[in-house]
Amino acid sequence: MSRDPEGAAVPSRRRRLHALVAAAGRDVVGLVVPVACAGCGRVDERWCGRCATTLDGPVLGRDRGAGRLDLLDGRTLLPVLGPGTYTGPLRHGVAAWKDGGRTDLDRPFAAAARRTGVALAPRLRPVTGGAGPVLVVAVPSTAQARRRRGRDPVDVLAAAVAAGLRSGGVPAVRARPLRRAGGPDLAGLGARARGDALRGRVRVGAVARLRGRVVVLVDDVLTTGATLAACHGALVAAGARPAAAGVLAATPQPGGVGVADVAPPSRGVSRRGAEEG
Repeated sequence: MSRDPEGAAVPSRRRRLHALVAAAGRDVVGLVVPVACAGCGRVDERWCGRCATTLDGPVLGRDRGAGRLDLLDGRTLLPVLGPGTYTGPLRHGVAAWKDGGRTDLDRPFAAAARRTGVALAPRLRPVTGGAGPVLVVAVPSTAQARRRRGRDPVDVLAAAVAAGLRSGGVPAVRARPLRRAGGPDLAGLGARARGDALRGRVRVGAVARLRGRVVVLVDDVLTTGATLAACHGALVAAGARPAAAGVLAATPQPGGVGVADVAPPSRGVSRRGAEEG
């Protein structure tokens, strides 16, 4: 790394060359494989205006439809807010984002997550006094899933939720205290089976740093709530105070009305990752 006359670091020639080559490669791929909307398959649009409306609605409470968060007395384990319903174009888009390499969806999905952070802020203000900044924690993926994807996409959402909380007047920072051991694929499992599959597999590191800290969990999709419940239990055991969660979307409640399903834009993208973590 070289430096300019004032001592500021500047990119090396090699790094600039790599960036140019990568950009050229993306352009070539775009010529060979036309860009298509990840939600509906519309050609020459990455995320078309119609599909974008699936995340444009109000940020609503989503925890009532998640069986593993139900405390059976009219309350839920923790409030979960999010803007989308996991069906139709949004379902296809999330699958392409997580397992189809569609990193171009980071920006619209992060924008929706940021709005979720802003909506969560009023709920967090009464419980944060003297506890330090809120810790925004992404639900962890397995090491296998991270290797397959080359990254942890939910980290993008967690960073955006933290930014939204700060915009709403709540000090917040990203933290990564949770680890998830390998286990069976969660896709297609019911609430009880998911809970059994996750039991003992979500663990906390650096326990001392969590005691007394207020935590907001972040996931991409809320299905049964089993993953959030497992993370909640691990954090409480470590002395943390999970106060709420933010998601991009939640599966429709039984009998609820959602966006009609449409044919997936690509048969080459598996849907399992969006429900697997």
